[in-house]
Amino acid sequence: MSGDERTVRAVRRGVTDTIVPVPAGVTLPAGVDRVVLRRSARRRRSVAARREDGRIVVMVPASMSSAEETRWVREMVERIATREQHRAQEAGDDGLMARAARVRRAYVPEAPDPVSVRWVSNQRTRWGSCTSANRTIRLSDRMRTMPDWVIDAVLVHELAHLVHADHGPQFRRIERRYGLIEKANGFLEGWDAGVAATRRGG
Repeated sequence: MSGDERTVRAVRRGVTDTIVPVPAGVTLPAGVDRVVLRRSARRRRSVAARREDGRIVVMVPASMSSAEETRWVREMVERIATREQHRAQEAGDDGLMARAARVRRAYVPEAPDPVSVRWVSNQRTRWGSCTSANRTIRLSDRMRTMPDWVIDAVLVHELAHLVHADHGPQFRRIERRYGLIEKANGFLEGWDAGVAATRRGG
């Protein structure tokens, strides 16, 4: 095994993470400094990739050949880099503010218009926060690459805090208007669990 490719940890039984070289000619998105190949004995055919704390993780079946791994790493890293570039152009703070306005009208119309809704990089233990006194909402930039329906769920949660400061029954009634709220919560819990497992493995 070369110095450019080394196994960094076993996440759990049958799963290993390996740092691999960045494909030639591919520019990693801002905030990403490595590519990790995750081989899983349980994964049969499907290939997936996602961004995890400053790295792109490409998940492949453990039975895949080296040539196929190389091809899929390039394809998936390019796909994420292109997607992030596109989303960065459309989903800056102005785009997030516009999204929050649409979400408010659809799900929390009783909430006042927020003064600002922006991405922040200093929220590592929670996904969003709201200061109702000045009507400002902040979302963790860890969510930038997550599905839109997950981002919308967090926006509903924070917009509901402009109506109710606590998490009481009235707050929950507003939150449940968004039909994917439980699915989104499960997605975020699973994301946190996966990151925690990876860190424990190191």
